[in-house]
Amino acid sequence: MTALFDLSGRTALVTGSSRGIGSALARGLADAGATIVIHGRDAARAEATRLEMAHVYGEDRVFAVAFDVTDPEASAAGVAEAEAKAGPLGILVNNAGIQHRVPLFDLDPADWDRVIRTDLTSAFLVGREAARGMAERGAGKIINICSVQTDLARPSIGAYTAAKGGLRNLTRAMAAEWAGSGLQINGVAPGYIHTEMTQNLVDDPEFNAWILGRTPARRWGTVDDVAGPVVWLASGASDFVNGQTIFVDGGMTVVV
Repeated sequence: MTALFDLSGRTALVTGSSRGIGSALARGLADAGATIVIHGRDAARAEATRLEMAHVYGEDRVFAVAFDVTDPEASAAGVAEAEAKAGPLGILVNNAGIQHRVPLFDLDPADWDRVIRTDLTSAFLVGREAARGMAERGAGKIINICSVQTDLARPSIGAYTAAKGGLRNLTRAMAAEWAGSGLQINGVAPGYIHTEMTQNLVDDPEFNAWILGRTPARRWGTVDDVAGPVVWLASGASDFVNGQTIFVDGGMTVVV
């Protein structure tokens, strides 16, 4: 049974993995045996994360690339660089994303465009480039990191909500077009995850109480809670799962 989840011999590119949830997902895939390509816009930060991980997993299993996922030419070049360094991609995790908290009445269209480009368009651009080689080889896994905002909405994050809702349907569209070429494309939709970036929300008594009351599991998620489903979707154990979005939210989206 454990062989179903073994990623040895497979190469994974995780966008936005120089820190936060992306870094944890990269480590989870590496723990399962994958060779990892760390990604970020900041080359120095990506290299620092690569060095940390290489100390654990070995220099021959961790690489780094830096490129703008919202730029078509840079995305094509970045995927090519990742494959030149680490070998053909068998796994892509589209994790890069940003948040911008402004009410819709006050939201600058430029900020709307920036969020949509980073959280949705990037998955199309990087996903398409990775999928070209995967389709030629007849196998590949693409995992799009969505959110509970794929299904729900909160005030002040309209652009993010629209992007994550679109990402769910992009996942379906990719599966509709590429499943016949041997690819599996799925999404993972995390709930509220306790990270460095959300520590201020955890420390806010009112918000923390709302999360604990709104989540049947009565806790925040951890990065390990997200890494497990990503490893499953990257592995042979999910070979007949396609176009699905798996909610990892402690039950938040199934209650009222």
